[in-house]
Amino acid sequence: MGDTGGRKPVPPCPPTGADPMPRLALYALVVCVLALAAAVVSFARGSVLMGVVWVLLMGVSSNMCWYYLKRGRDTRRSTSAAG
Repeated sequence: MGDTGGRKPVPPCPPTGADPMPRLALYALVVCVLALAAAVVSFARGSVLMGVVWVLLMGVSSNMCWYYLKRGRDTRRSTSAAG
């Protein structure tokens, strides 16, 4: 029990103050744009079923983008009001 295999334990990372939520929102936005491009290509090639799948993925990723943006904004507001 507790054997680390001769390795030293990794110390926890110090807090950087960076908020990861805008980065997640950016990733979701990139996925949304790429899904839009894939949907356009799918519909142009005549594959309606794949186009619908890409449109649905675009909807999910856009909702994730809005969620992370709103969550980050609410977090910043609550920390600035408390401090």
